[in-house]
Amino acid sequence: MRLTVDIRQQSYDDLEVLRDVGFAVEEGEVVCLIGPSGCGKSTLLGLVGGLIRPTDGRVCVEGALPAGSLNPVTYVFQDFALLPWRSVAANVAFPLEHHRLSAAERDALVADALARTGLTEFRDAVPKQLSGGMRQRVGIARALVVKPAILLLDEPLSALDAQTRELLMEDFLDLWLRERITALYVTHNLDEALRLADRVVVLSRRPGRIKEIVAIGIPQRDRASAAAAARIASLREHLWSLIRGEAAIAEREMAHV
Repeated sequence: MRLTVDIRQQSYDDLEVLRDVGFAVEEGEVVCLIGPSGCGKSTLLGLVGGLIRPTDGRVCVEGALPAGSLNPVTYVFQDFALLPWRSVAANVAFPLEHHRLSAAERDALVADALARTGLTEFRDAVPKQLSGGMRQRVGIARALVVKPAILLLDEPLSALDAQTRELLMEDFLDLWLRERITALYVTHNLDEALRLADRVVVLSRRPGRIKEIVAIGIPQRDRASAAAAARIASLREHLWSLIRGEAAIAEREMAHV
């Protein structure tokens, strides 16, 4: 499926958050959103996910749903958002409960999602028994269990330590390269964006506008190679040059809010 975003203006009362933001996410593509603090990244994700009504503009999803898809669009959150009294399997099953499925169908979908995310042996554990990285893996399995056409990820690695973040990035890459899930991924981390994205949408400080859409142009599986190092370093420098000045201003503005 293809996602098209055309937000001419987004406001909360007198606060203008976004202006003239338009781009598309093609089927099987990973697009990352980056920008200074408060530039409207999470608001934009909320608009795409239908959690926020556009002030002026629209979001369109075009094309056929994947076979067996129960939700066209689903989220992976920063804070895991797991139910602490439920087991891993029961947390993953939660979004299936309002669908008309037999117990056997539900169990098969949960088993598949757990297998795809390497959680089968942890199905009976509860969240407090898991590391942060494993809890986020449960969040990913819960999103995948409904077989979404488009996956929305709101800084899913920001609450994790560096080592766990690196391991989970490898998991993301393996999943996307294997299944080519269409994804819109919000992050403040340039290295995440350069590792995972096909294209990076760079937003300005509030009201967020598109400063540039940067195509990475290197297959994800090749980006860690020595041959790609110079190009990746150049792209990182370019992305940082687009947000450096505004990031400092935005931090000062946020401190006075």
